[in-house]
Amino acid sequence: MKVTVVGAGAVGATVADNIARKELCKELVLLDIKEGVSEGKALDMTQTAAILGFDTKIIGSTNDYSKTAGSDVVVITSGLPRKPGMTREELIGVNANIVRGVAENILKHSPDAILIIISNPMDTMTYLALQATGLPKNRIIGMGGALDSARFKCYLSQALNCSPADLNAIVIGGHGDTTMIPLIRYATWNSVPVTNFLSEEQQKQIIADTMVGGATLTKLIGTSAWYAPGAAGAAMVEAIVRDEKKLIACSVALEGEYGQNDICMGVPVILGKNGWEKVIDYKLNADEQALFSKSADAVRNMNDVLKTLA
Repeated sequence: MKVTVVGAGAVGATVADNIARKELCKELVLLDIKEGVSEGKALDMTQTAAILGFDTKIIGSTNDYSKTAGSDVVVITSGLPRKPGMTREELIGVNANIVRGVAENILKHSPDAILIIISNPMDTMTYLALQATGLPKNRIIGMGGALDSARFKCYLSQALNCSPADLNAIVIGGHGDTTMIPLIRYATWNSVPVTNFLSEEQQKQIIADTMVGGATLTKLIGTSAWYAPGAAGAAMVEAIVRDEKKLIACSVALEGEYGQNDICMGVPVILGKNGWEKVIDYKLNADEQALFSKSADAVRNMNDVLKTLA
């Protein structure tokens, strides 16, 4: 297996670091437009191999897409990160051109690659990549639900004073502060519904904290988070390259699922060697379905901005 990460900023470098440590591929390419950044970070990671005991070959490259040739999976993190007070939606004008160009250049050298999109606004960038490349829908996957679900489990574990590893919980909908939907009705602690242990007030607080999880970190750090997004992206790569058939919330093209068409949004999917292989129907109740439809409307409004771009 060969994996490429485009964008050697904090998120991209963290994705690459996790991939290397887990030995998810024999060859890992880290590519960036800034001279020396990807080469330096690749060398830095390589120097940890003797300490951490991995054998992944890491190659850094400044905008030389020929180095990415033959990649099986490509993670796209390129674009501007959020700043305090900035929404993911505000990034669309700049990042759309970046993501389109990256996807086109990648496919010139790796026509069979599966693309994982992390660049924000993620659902819209995933939709853009699908429209711009014409790839089969199973090979375009947006990372958002995996991250939001991890944050959901984090807040649940704190409220329950339990290990996050003992929790199953998922977030669907758009990857935005007002569009994501933490499905607390489906969240379990070792197969027991968490609602058995949490008051209604606690549940509401956990949902609220999850929805602003990214914005909270942006306010604290001064830019977008990277440790959890990087780990989430690497977890998706792992599910694909190891053909794990793992259920992860991802932004994918919907064709009637959850009542939506012509849109990419976060839903539970099975990830394996072919990319996303099928959508899992969680049988939403009326309130949850209404939230999902409202989220879809918001994502479509962002997608409409693409029509105004040159």
